[in-house]
Amino acid sequence: MSLFHPPSPLAPELGRGTSLRAWTLIVAAVAVAAVIGLALAGRLSPEPAAAAVLAVAAVTGLRHDPHFAALDEPSDLGFLVRNLMDEGKAVAAAAGVTLDEDPWEMNVLATQRGHRHAPSMLEDVQAGRPTEVDMITGSLVREAHRLGVPVPLHEAMYSLIKGREASWE
Repeated sequence: MSLFHPPSPLAPELGRGTSLRAWTLIVAAVAVAAVIGLALAGRLSPEPAAAAVLAVAAVTGLRHDPHFAALDEPSDLGFLVRNLMDEGKAVAAAAGVTLDEDPWEMNVLATQRGHRHAPSMLEDVQAGRPTEVDMITGSLVREAHRLGVPVPLHEAMYSLIKGREASWE
């Protein structure tokens, strides 16, 4: 069953057809840190930390835990997460958006809390449901293209998650 949320003054483009899960994710991102999408000419996209963590969790099957901040070995996942966040920060900078907090530092602090949060995209992948990748990673990639900012890692994550979704058909 799909629930829908009415339009919001914060994001009037979200209205009929927007799932409550998607809306909840957006509201949570706003509460945690600056959301670049609201400042990007009306385009809605979570800030770099959320976009990176959600995509990596969906592809790896890992909860948001210390793997996401590890930088000890060349194969550590923290390098990918940090580089994804750097791409997101470059998109925000190109759009003239100043982030209030550093996404990487937010990520490190979150992994140190020991909660091992299961991001929504991970839950969707585990349940074989469509994810919010079009709205999150897809919007970041589209904005990057519009601004001429290269985001090869986000493009790869986007393709991998869309491929995973296609495998369920």
